[in-house]
Amino acid sequence: MPTSRTGRPPVQRAPRRPAAPRPARENPLRALRTRAYKAWDRPLTAYYLILGGSALITVLGLVMVYSASQITALQMSLPGSYFFRKQLLAAGIGAVLLLAASRMPVRLHRALSYPILAGAVFLMILVQVPGVGMAVNGNQNWIALGGSFQLQPSEFGKLALVLWGADLLARKQEKRLLSQWRHMLVPLVPAAFMLLGLIMLGGDMGTAIILTAILFGLLWLAGAPTRLFVGVLAVAALIGALLIRTSPNRMARLACIGATEPRAGPVDCWQAVHGIYALASGGIFGSGLGASVEKWGQLPEAHTDFIFAITGEELGLAGTLSVLALFAALGYAGIRVAGRTEDPFVRYAAGGVSTWIMAQAVINMGAVLGLLPIAGVPLPLFSYGGSALLPTMFAIGLLIAFARDDPAARAALAMRQPRFGRKRGGGPQRPRRWNTMRRRAMAARSSGER
Repeated sequence: MPTSRTGRPPVQRAPRRPAAPRPARENPLRALRTRAYKAWDRPLTAYYLILGGSALITVLGLVMVYSASQITALQMSLPGSYFFRKQLLAAGIGAVLLLAASRMPVRLHRALSYPILAGAVFLMILVQVPGVGMAVNGNQNWIALGGSFQLQPSEFGKLALVLWGADLLARKQEKRLLSQWRHMLVPLVPAAFMLLGLIMLGGDMGTAIILTAILFGLLWLAGAPTRLFVGVLAVAALIGALLIRTSPNRMARLACIGATEPRAGPVDCWQAVHGIYALASGGIFGSGLGASVEKWGQLPEAHTDFIFAITGEELGLAGTLSVLALFAALGYAGIRVAGRTEDPFVRYAAGGVSTWIMAQAVINMGAVLGLLPIAGVPLPLFSYGGSALLPTMFAIGLLIAFARDDPAARAALAMRQPRFGRKRGGGPQRPRRWNTMRRRAMAARSSGER
């Protein structure tokens, strides 16, 4: 046996094992996309998007109302925070309505649909009574409540049409009657036309357009045939064109689309053009909060219909894109709730609310950008106006209630327990570890919700 230099026998070394093949490295972009998709597909995604998106829009709207309304209030010999305080009061009442709506069961929402519709119709009739209704900016659609408080009943007509229409279509679907076109149209379309007629008596075509969008959204969700859908759309377009053609004010607004000069011939486009000026002067990051120039008497309705223009001037492109992203997230969440539920009432109501908010946001922003005629509708949850804010926040509460009512979301919420605190029995409670919660949730949820 050969020996080493030290006289000891050489150490027998084990033969080298072939190296195991290394696993292929996963593409980091693909891994990030997979993780993002799993996070986006969780049961509580819609719930958090609705709750967080609506809260951010409302808070940012309060800030912009305070900034945009100061000069207007001072010009009216009022305190600079006058409009802000009224909006803050409306937001507080709306928060109570939102919380109440989010805690109501679905059957109570359905039971409230008829009283809300009857109340809205009664108030809209009351608007036309001399001495009770009052005109604002040429539209007879307000009721004076005393002092500086006013009520616009047509805003509650939107909520009434959504709830009543959703309950009506759900009952007809349960009886399998929606396959017949007359059951799909009657009495939904006549009731909607009655609301539209009451609104148009006051001359408020902007709100009438929103109600028409809600009606078509409900018909679309109900599976209206293409011929029926196009027929109703053609009738509505014909009536709308007739109403626009017979009104010089509406024709002037139509002529201001894309205007770049305050006076284009005989038409005065002051408001539309100065809205573009406000957006153009904001740049990327804006002139700074409170530093708007257009709100100093140049831009009419700076804190109501054209608050989006002041947002672009003070917060720039970054601010306007943030508002757009929040509305897009809110609309996506509402459509997701409508698409994942098995309850027909929830599907129609969630789809109707989403159509209402998104259509109104598009019409308002399109008018500010000069892409659509000025319709005189506020930006939902953002513009000044308690009459518009209250029913909209109640509708957001509906979406939150529907998002919580999803079976997967209920299971996810039931799994969540306080991480810190004490038991009700009085003994100290040890903090729960996230991995323990994750292991408990894996068996109940297949979507990976934590």
